[in-house]
Amino acid sequence: MNNKPTTRKWLCLAAMLPLMATAQYKSQVWSPDLGNGTYKNPVINADYSDPDVCVGPSGEDYYMTASSFQCTPGLPILHSRDLVNWEIVGYALKQLYTGHPDLLKHFDTPQHGNGVWAPSIRYHAGEYYIYWGDPDHGVFMVKTRGGNPAGEWEAPVCVIEGTGYIDTTPLWDEDGRCYLVNGWANSRAKFASVLTVRELSADGTRAIGQPVIVFDGNGTENRTCEGPKFYKRDGWYWIMCPAGGVPTGFQLAMRSKSPYGPYEHKIVLAQGKTDINGPHQGGWVHTKYGEDWFLHFQDKEAYGRVVHLNPVDWSTGWPVMGKKGEPVAVYQKPKAAAATVVNPVESDEFNAPVIGKQWQWQANYDEKFGVPTAFGTFRIYTHKLDQGWKNLWLVPNMLLQKTPADRFTVTTKLRFTSKADGQFGGLIMMGLDYSALVVRRMGKEFQLVQMTCKAADKGKPQTEQVLATLKPTAEDKTEYKPGIHEDIHLRLSVDNSKMHFAWSRDGKKFQPCGDEFQMKEGKWIGAKFGFVSAETDPKCDRGWVEADWIRVTP
Repeated sequence: MNNKPTTRKWLCLAAMLPLMATAQYKSQVWSPDLGNGTYKNPVINADYSDPDVCVGPSGEDYYMTASSFQCTPGLPILHSRDLVNWEIVGYALKQLYTGHPDLLKHFDTPQHGNGVWAPSIRYHAGEYYIYWGDPDHGVFMVKTRGGNPAGEWEAPVCVIEGTGYIDTTPLWDEDGRCYLVNGWANSRAKFASVLTVRELSADGTRAIGQPVIVFDGNGTENRTCEGPKFYKRDGWYWIMCPAGGVPTGFQLAMRSKSPYGPYEHKIVLAQGKTDINGPHQGGWVHTKYGEDWFLHFQDKEAYGRVVHLNPVDWSTGWPVMGKKGEPVAVYQKPKAAAATVVNPVESDEFNAPVIGKQWQWQANYDEKFGVPTAFGTFRIYTHKLDQGWKNLWLVPNMLLQKTPADRFTVTTKLRFTSKADGQFGGLIMMGLDYSALVVRRMGKEFQLVQMTCKAADKGKPQTEQVLATLKPTAEDKTEYKPGIHEDIHLRLSVDNSKMHFAWSRDGKKFQPCGDEFQMKEGKWIGAKFGFVSAETDPKCDRGWVEADWIRVTP
């Protein structure tokens, strides 16, 4: 099955790692840098929900993070030198939550929509800090170990224990005091549309003051005010937050001479006459070149919440964003020393002895989920489905990544190895609704099956369509626990959130198959694609998907 060059063996892989770490990836399906000094929005056409950004001490390095909810690794760290070209450089959380045994165990199974909500990233006293609210458990903070956001981060600290806290941002004042602003989740607190500020200890690890309501959007156009970011500029305390709802809302800016208010406010970014809906919730950054920019999201339903970049004009004393308060589609790039075009990685040859940074699991990682191999492949073992299972909603070992564009094709070459009947594996587009193209063992043969489920989150059963019967391409000759194998190429194509499957024996001639699937977002996230591998027999040895490569093309 594996026809890769022998240079992909372990010794050569180890030698290649430094080169892999510095290689520049340019997407074939979405690159915002237009090459003429301008850029197009979104600057990241992928689901980096609730983005926040800060600038490093050099003034040339920008770091972004975003909500990751239950997925691991969590808290993605993206780096840019110009706010337009971004790459994934790491994650702040390997698991949810290291150092907190009860919570760590809780997230061993998929907790869709829970976990890490709307983080903020800040540089302070030589380290990078990220704060977030987990609406079920409290306010958490994690910081770097040695000031390198692409490196190791310390274990998370629970700053405030409790429920309902979301969307937290710290502000260290000139006198060394630290304040925290946050929103509230109505689903847990049973109230919302208010922002509160309290004082933290100077090291930002615990609350030392009581919360004060500094803004109330109830009963006004500013309902659903949330996602606040805290800043100080020219003696004014600034809170920037979205209001009006996720799909159709707008961005507020508010200012006060005291962190505890009262705050006056204005709308500084709204859809207006553009086709960019709900432009809000993000982070403001002031560059060393004297420019101001705002990174924020736009909700694109099945594609998730994609990242836009808008200029900020302070000439009126208020941060008017975009072009006179409306988001831009194309604009002049920010001033920067760098000119490198780079995008978040999508395709993967599975050549490295570590998992690619584009991938996340559906729960805390267990080594039995899957591991890289020395053969230039990635192996994903079959998950043991619970008795009475109806769909794949709670499968933790799906290896998934974000959709990268409105239109794209994903092709993968894999071998499925089965030890027993009912084991299956293949390609999936996962959301509240999902559809998968898998090979499933039935006796001494395999079936090519489309598995589709609508309202998977509500426990609805999946439907199955058998598309073909396939002879194994290889069989083990040993008498001891032999397996049978299926080598196959699988493909999914997306256009306008509609998806179609195809398959091939040789990777050259593809046969369209199955029904068209209307993609659906996940719980607070966009749909994600990748690999699924599962089985129904609780006692047999696991089978596995051996992914040779996966490539994202137009």
